[in-house]
Amino acid sequence: MQFKGQILKMTSFHDKPIQYYLNLSGDLIHMNELFGKELTIRHTGYQCVHCQQDKTIYRMGFCKSCFFESPYASDTIIRPELSTAHLGIAERDLDIEKQIQLQPHTVYLAYTGEVKVGVTRNTQIPTRWIDQGATFALPIARTENRYEAGIIEVALKQHVADKTSWKKMLQDDFEDEIDLIDFQQKIKAYFPEDFQKFYSEGENLWTFDYPYDKPEKVTSFTLDKKPEFTGKLTGIKGQYLAFDGGQFINVRGHEGYVIELDVAN
Repeated sequence: MQFKGQILKMTSFHDKPIQYYLNLSGDLIHMNELFGKELTIRHTGYQCVHCQQDKTIYRMGFCKSCFFESPYASDTIIRPELSTAHLGIAERDLDIEKQIQLQPHTVYLAYTGEVKVGVTRNTQIPTRWIDQGATFALPIARTENRYEAGIIEVALKQHVADKTSWKKMLQDDFEDEIDLIDFQQKIKAYFPEDFQKFYSEGENLWTFDYPYDKPEKVTSFTLDKKPEFTGKLTGIKGQYLAFDGGQFINVRGHEGYVIELDVAN
């Protein structure tokens, strides 16, 4: 059985365990059904997620020109505190930036091998947390736009991590419940004074069950260095496919890559 197409990040559904679908040019392949099977991934080209042209991927699935020109790859995607759409000021394309920035956002705590703070659009809950490989997640602030959430995150990340360590995430086997609610109480004092009104208590704690068992070792590979790879699929966590021998590939990190995927019978 063979599939071909452009890689986009995996689609996930919050279930027990989480269900994953590999997105190849719009075709969804149910990856949970492939556990225990031998897969061959073969890199055959590129297709920028924005212009769709066969250009080398520079970052985030974009070719170099699109990365520096597309509003979907602007600085505010990574650094929400730089958002200016609420002021009517364009960075690259005001209409698109309004669509992205002027909608409700959530500031959250998540456990991904360690506690971290982050920002997401409400429409991306719980997808954002699954993509990060979070075991637990707790909303701690609800804002009206991206800028407000970004300012809160900047203040809090002086006291708690704001990045996910992929190795810690994949090597973590923590099964007890992290007390994120207690952690929230401890960092409440660090909320910016003018943004206290967005603080949210009494939110439900989200938990996630991944189809994944921690291996003895963790090694990642990329299709740039290993354009053809064969291995037995053993599990998935976050956006990482796990293969026998503790080998991992970050699917989201390969958005825009064109591949052939062979599934052995």
